[in-house]
Amino acid sequence: MAMETENKTLDPTNVLAAVQSVFEEPQKGFYIVADVDHEVVGSLMITYEWSDWRNGNMWYIQSVFVTPENRGNGLFSQMYHKVMELAKEKNVMYVRLYVETENEKAQKAYENLGMKRMPYFMYDVKVE
Repeated sequence: MAMETENKTLDPTNVLAAVQSVFEEPQKGFYIVADVDHEVVGSLMITYEWSDWRNGNMWYIQSVFVTPENRGNGLFSQMYHKVMELAKEKNVMYVRLYVETENEKAQKAYENLGMKRMPYFMYDVKVE
């Protein structure tokens, strides 16, 4: 996914440890997966943020991936609707996500589900 969307190669050992830590420390988030014939063909991760401006919780959809051969079959839409169902149950105020500025296909998919572009730029700095 990182190579496809951002042309980045990730360290598999680090990624495996990170995924395992979500299962070991559920306060970090959780995964939603899509399967076809008992094979995982799509996934996304939810992480959390609490907003003092809103006095409420927000969820962030991250690490969205559907295998190329299963794209266009509504799998992301199904995962998204499951996220929204769970968010309602947990009284989450907003569900957000980040998307690469050039990934117009994903942006269109998100907009088709009713998501709206936010008026923010993302900044970060590596802590060393």
